Amino acid sequence: MKYTILMVVGFALLAPVWGATDPVPMPAEYQQVLDSLGKKGDYKDQVLKINIPRDDIGVSVEGIATPTPFGFGGWLAMTKGTGGMDVMMGDLVLLESEVNPVMSALLDNGLEVTALHNHFFFEQPRVFYMHVHGHGKAADLARMAKPALDQIGHQSGGGGGARTLQGKIDSMKIAQIVGHEGEQNGSVYKITIGRDDLHTREMGAPINARMGLNTWAAFIGSGEEAAVAGDIAMLANEVTPVLKALRANDISVVAIHQHMTTTTPTIYFLHYWGHGPVEKLAAGFKAALDETGKGGKHQ
Repeated sequence: MKYTILMVVGFALLAPVWGATDPVPMPAEYQQVLDSLGKKGDYKDQVLKINIPRDDIGVSVEGIATPTPFGFGGWLAMTKGTGGMDVMMGDLVLLESEVNPVMSALLDNGLEVTALHNHFFFEQPRVFYMHVHGHGKAADLARMAKPALDQIGHQSGGGGGARTLQGKIDSMKIAQIVGHEGEQNGSVYKITIGRDDLHTREMGAPINARMGLNTWAAFIGSGEEAAVAGDIAMLANEVTPVLKALRANDISVVAIHQHMTTTTPTIYFLHYWGHGPVEKLAAGFKAALDETGKGGKHQ
């Protein structure tokens, strides 16, 4: 009898732990979005993330071949806002010839374009990034986005003659230097860090890391020769300190801009590129990262 009681108590204690690790099922309306767009995605933290990778183009940066996860994975994201409506944000990866047809398709179907910019210098082919915003029912947002997505992937591109960085990246060393762990995706090791100190909302929807409010760094190569690219989310008073930290570590700044037009506080995004020993690159990113989030929580 005593053994039975202990077993029951044990299972009762363990049950919440098991339940906490169960994946949250994809809401039916979000599965319909994926089906209607013909895309893959996942549902975490109450956000649907729709993957739009540019596997059709091979991009080189300064003559170095870069895989898709290094910075060429476009996306759309949806989460619930006020009145049960969804807020949609996204970042589409486009060739030069795709920019205006995609922009027209977005605008003609009731969506907003909130930014258009580069993430790299000296890349082949030229690649641009278009940020998208919409508000409405999930099915309607998918219908509005589909004509633009249908414009993507029909043009040829490629960074011919590029060389591939050899070796294996030391992800443990990078994580140790940066102070955050990342994820390995093929040859790319990527660290993503949310700005949890910024309580930003758009039409009632919390804008978190999965909705695009994050800082990240992607590494390829080896210990001796690596490349890093990424994006740093900053408040206005953080921009200059971050710039100084990156340049002091010989990391190139390639763009400074906004991704969202109506958020409070205003958030700026900085894109960078570096090439050299992986420990130096990781230390340079860490120096810039340390210049953000010093002011505590912001409403």
